[in-house]
Amino acid sequence: MAGKKEEEEAVVYRGDKLILRGLRFHGTHGVKPEEKKLGQKFVIDVDAWMDLAAAGDSDDISDTVSYTEIYRIAKNVVEGPSHNLLESVAQSIANSTLLKFPQISAVRVKVEKPHVAVQGVLDYLGVEIFRQRKA
Repeated sequence: MAGKKEEEEAVVYRGDKLILRGLRFHGTHGVKPEEKKLGQKFVIDVDAWMDLAAAGDSDDISDTVSYTEIYRIAKNVVEGPSHNLLESVAQSIANSTLLKFPQISAVRVKVEKPHVAVQGVLDYLGVEIFRQRKA
């Protein structure tokens, strides 16, 4: 039998969410000097869980969070000051989103780095984090 915490997380995953996919920005993140100097492309996905019933009923933007506001957060983080780790980039996007929008209960952030110095064929390397609002 699942505990209370697992049940709460399961509800979050099944609940309503805003979805942003494939946001592309140029940033200067990484541990190598050339990554910080030249920069590279980063691809961001964000899921933001919140109750969308009121917006669905009212058809009023004031009953939801505008996608463009979340887009701006991702853009400002990726195009802003350099981070060494993708984990830190993702954490900054998640924290900023939860801080700015109290109606969002949880956020998933995926950061992809498609152009990496790795010997081999790949689509991207990256990280994905999930953060819930603390009670």
